[in-house]
Amino acid sequence: MLGRMRSNDTTKPPTPTGSAPPAGNPRWLRAWTSAFALCAAYILLDWASYIDPLHHFNITPWNPAPALGILYLLRRGAGGPLTLWAAILATDLIFRETAANAWQFAVLDALLTAGYVAMASLMQRLMPENGMFANRTSLGQWTAIVVIGSLANSLVFVTGLVGLDLIPGGAWQDAVLRFWIGDGVGIFVTFPFLWWLQDRPRRDVFRLALLRLETAGYLGLVLAILWLIFSPAGINDLRYLYALFLPVVWAASRQGIIGAIFCASVLQLGMLSVGWLWEIEAVSIFELQMRALLLAGVGFVIGTAVDEQRRTVNELRHSLRLAAAGEMAGALAHELNQPLTALAAYGAASKLIIARDGGSEQLRDVIERMVAEAARASEVVRRLRDFFRTGSTRLEKVMLSELLASATRPFMERQAAQGYSLEIGAMPEVQMYADRLQIEVVLRNLLSNAVDAVAGLPGGERRICISAEPALGDQLGIRVEDNGPGLSHTQMDDAFEPFVSTKSRGLGLGLAISRAIAETHGGRLLSIPGDHGLFVLYLPIESLQNKKP
Repeated sequence: MLGRMRSNDTTKPPTPTGSAPPAGNPRWLRAWTSAFALCAAYILLDWASYIDPLHHFNITPWNPAPALGILYLLRRGAGGPLTLWAAILATDLIFRETAANAWQFAVLDALLTAGYVAMASLMQRLMPENGMFANRTSLGQWTAIVVIGSLANSLVFVTGLVGLDLIPGGAWQDAVLRFWIGDGVGIFVTFPFLWWLQDRPRRDVFRLALLRLETAGYLGLVLAILWLIFSPAGINDLRYLYALFLPVVWAASRQGIIGAIFCASVLQLGMLSVGWLWEIEAVSIFELQMRALLLAGVGFVIGTAVDEQRRTVNELRHSLRLAAAGEMAGALAHELNQPLTALAAYGAASKLIIARDGGSEQLRDVIERMVAEAARASEVVRRLRDFFRTGSTRLEKVMLSELLASATRPFMERQAAQGYSLEIGAMPEVQMYADRLQIEVVLRNLLSNAVDAVAGLPGGERRICISAEPALGDQLGIRVEDNGPGLSHTQMDDAFEPFVSTKSRGLGLGLAISRAIAETHGGRLLSIPGDHGLFVLYLPIESLQNKKP
């Protein structure tokens, strides 16, 4: 019969922070708060899943707490392995009613922490954060890490228990199997759910998926099947558990990996709940866990395959539309090249006339700027034509401050006349290897869209801000933000499609071209939904001393 669960205080899950700065700094307080939150959340999860423990250790049919610990390590939470070790040790000292003393728990928990650190390190090396669960290859790698890592942890931990005479040697094989199943299933089912909820954009996508009517449909089907099989008057035959493949396949095929993750989590909690409520024998709990693992695995594979197929279709559709945009850009370049060349020639002739006959300094300055802008426009058109034809870029060392100053100059000059304020926010002193003209095209397009977005606001209330900050890895995030109406989730999906525009006079090519340029540079361009406009351009950065020209 299953053991009863205990009560404890609840807390929010930890939020990721960086390393702690000197004492007295607010970041130091946030770091300590993050570490404390991890310990509290770990204790809460362990308490909730402390069901049918073997010899009163954390050898249970379901152990989800390590999933939280591994995610904390991946997000570089404050204290890292030391904080995780403290959380594991605290749960053992609070909940385990055994003959083991504190130093024995400390040694065993240090071995467990080392195993979880190794699993997190492998995940970080093999699967970048934005690529985890993105395709079947990454899913297979992650599954192998969870299965093999849980087995290794089980062997080390149980062998340590036997070596310290905390469990009899004859129970070694059964304990290894139970710990492996509990840890493996706990991480396999819980980690994807926690990973998807770790930041706001993923939470928003997850929330929208759950609000669909079909989510209620497969959720109701799961509960109905569980009731049919496990209720006291029901079938009570585990062979009929395979009927649960129906809601899993439904969720994964309709909503992709999001639906599979949610359905697997509901199934896991449902199976454990019915086992606890109707007192299924302990051996059956392990059978339930193996079936839950199989159901979740099938759901993840189908969900990942569905997401891959949808991405392929969308990329093909986007490529076809971008090809059409390229043809249009080539035609425009051909038509504009001659008038731009003529404009530059007329400007040069005007400079010669002024030099010969004289003229005001102001007139000379205006003509010089006209010639410079005509030359720049001609170069932009030519480079965009080459980009669409061959995908070529001309990388050069560019200081961020110089790039932003050049991109914002025309908007700074027009802000008083058009009634908006443009603020250049904080930015790090970094440099990058980029095609200056192409990145300026992207930034000026984003700023132009921001100006259009705030045009409907009263004069004096139109605000635009461009800033930059380091992102994950060696990337820089350039943010273009305005206080105009933001994009909805539906508009966000269509914003980067060629020939799709919310403006009556727009062709819908600006954002499509901008995203293509960003991806060619090894970065990406994202639209963040919300109550105001926000686009983020991510670009890789390099330092001069580490990068050869």
